[in-house]
Amino acid sequence: MFPSIPLAQEIGLAVLFVAALVWVAGLGQMLWDNRFHHPEPAAYEGLPVIPAQRTAAAHPMESVELTEAERQAFAGLIRTLPPR
Repeated sequence: MFPSIPLAQEIGLAVLFVAALVWVAGLGQMLWDNRFHHPEPAAYEGLPVIPAQRTAAAHPMESVELTEAERQAFAGLIRTLPPR
């Protein structure tokens, strides 16, 4: 195709060109979908993107046993916070 560059570089250019075309097509599709997708106003009520809080029993690594001194220190810290 180009007489001044090796075949490997031509293949690399072709791959980059195809990847760029795929990226532009995907970006265009994403923008097109967002432009014409108008959710109903009631869809924004509440916060559906925030997951529900899991309990401590969900996973053993999510709970820690505190010593009595740590419990007292935490209780003291909580008492210093202003009430809401």
